Amino acid sequence: MENLERYYKAKVDVIAAGLVALKSKCKWFILAEIVTFLLAILFIYLYFTHTLGSNWWLVSVAAMLVYACVRNLDRKNDRLIADQSALLKVYETELKYVAGDFSLLDDGERFLDMKHEFSYDLDVFGKGSLYHRISRIVTTRGGKRLAEMLSSLNHFSFQRVDAINYLSTQEDSLAKFKAEGALCIVDSDSVEEAMKKVSGLKLPDFFSSPISFIIGWVDIIGFVGSIVLSYLGLINSALPTWWGVANFFVVFMGCMGTIKRMNDVVGKLKEQLQAYIHLINLIIVLELPSDKENVAVVKHIQVMLDGAELSFAKLNGILHSLDSRNNIAGLLLFNIFGLNDLFLVRKFAKWQSMYVDKMGAWIEAVTEMDVLVSMATMKFNHPEAVEAEVVDADKLVYEARGVYHPFLGKNARKNDFTIVDHNYYIVTGANMAGKSTFLRALGVNYILAMNGLPVFADSFKVSRFRLFSSMRTNDDLTHGISYFNAELLRLKQLLKYVDNSSEEKENVPTLIILDEILKGTNSVDKLNGSRMFLEAISKKNVSGVIATHDLELSKMSDEQPSVFHNYCFEIKVGEQVTYDYLITPGVARNQNATYLLKQILEGNK
Repeated sequence: MENLERYYKAKVDVIAAGLVALKSKCKWFILAEIVTFLLAILFIYLYFTHTLGSNWWLVSVAAMLVYACVRNLDRKNDRLIADQSALLKVYETELKYVAGDFSLLDDGERFLDMKHEFSYDLDVFGKGSLYHRISRIVTTRGGKRLAEMLSSLNHFSFQRVDAINYLSTQEDSLAKFKAEGALCIVDSDSVEEAMKKVSGLKLPDFFSSPISFIIGWVDIIGFVGSIVLSYLGLINSALPTWWGVANFFVVFMGCMGTIKRMNDVVGKLKEQLQAYIHLINLIIVLELPSDKENVAVVKHIQVMLDGAELSFAKLNGILHSLDSRNNIAGLLLFNIFGLNDLFLVRKFAKWQSMYVDKMGAWIEAVTEMDVLVSMATMKFNHPEAVEAEVVDADKLVYEARGVYHPFLGKNARKNDFTIVDHNYYIVTGANMAGKSTFLRALGVNYILAMNGLPVFADSFKVSRFRLFSSMRTNDDLTHGISYFNAELLRLKQLLKYVDNSSEEKENVPTLIILDEILKGTNSVDKLNGSRMFLEAISKKNVSGVIATHDLELSKMSDEQPSVFHNYCFEIKVGEQVTYDYLITPGVARNQNATYLLKQILEGNK
């Protein structure tokens, strides 16, 4: 992390210094624009007043050309400032992330689902969550896709692992991609919704037919010809005048309704489309190693985007033309001399027929890269994490060495733990001894592994299985659901989840992670209910890790030693309570509730 902090700090310093230099140029550009513009006006005035020689009008033209060049350089400098400002924000965000500050990142709280199989219990969404740490999404669709992947375990592929590994070595490209969303997330949902409307937008066949093209150009050539003939005195000047008036009203009135419908559908997408153009270009220019098998996913995305940049650019040009119609003078001149509205609708109709059906696939490709960039950033930011070994097996495999919870960082204590198929592990220990954190570490690292992400362990070997947890049950008094009833509903959901798994053709095994069963009832009832539940669930294709304060539950290992096993987080009670957060075989002997409460009472005297 120290190396990362130095790396990001250096990036911030270099970009910040560059921005200072770029912004200082703005003053000189503005000054040069004012001077050259005033000189051009001055020389025009002097030329017409004959104060200077007749050739001085060339100086005015030269001044205007210099003004145009300076203005162009100023615009480029402004764009560069905007790009570098976005890039600076990217590195400032990463610098804060390394320091443990996620305030500039999306926490994904909108994806919270208290009834989900595991995401609520394992802190996948919300402040400080797994999503909060991973997400660097730049599109709304990318955020939804990342949330979908983290809340399901069906996306693992070795090719995705390779793609994440490769992209994590391309930090500069990752930063440029993230910069597109640093200032404003791209609303890909609006773009896709607009494309659906465009697909259903019916335009008159005339605009897409060759006849409209021929008529348009014949009219333009004829109109220009009439102006020339009128100038030469061969025809009456009234003819080009009325021809121009007719051009404007016929084209404006004939295209007005169609252009309004076009504008209603895509008129507000200019910023999003420009962002997509930039994102697509960044993906296309990404250089891949010669061994394409290791970057097959990225290569596939590039192939999917074939033709996308040109399509988005054309649509962006159409939007620019729609905006230009707000200039009344331009609307008059371009329709009179160039039948602009006719050719604008024709361009849109042509674009619609050629590209609209491909837009969904292109948005999907950018979404996939959006997610990969977030995941690759996590790998880059955590060189201490390792690649999981995912094996094909009909049974549940879970072998972890030195596993720890990723949220704890360097303060975490590592543990070794193996889960054997159809076995259950009853974990006892005092309050705050580390039971819940350990259970979450098992679940969170499995989620990471199934998404092709590195895991926080010395080694991590797992098969593919389903996951269900019950660690954070909530009552719902507005619907008349007590805490105990909520627990029962959660266990009922668990059984249904397991039974659905058994009905699948492959009969995929399930791992359940439970933190206290039936907390909402008395001790005897809780013990009997817990025993009954575990005995029933042990007959299914399920393995489990169960944390409990009820030491009596550990006696199940005496009755079925090949199925139930006892582990504990032990504490040392002396003048102070000492926690080592290490899991060991056996049943916890020491508890701390009475001791800690006694200290509180004595301190209150």
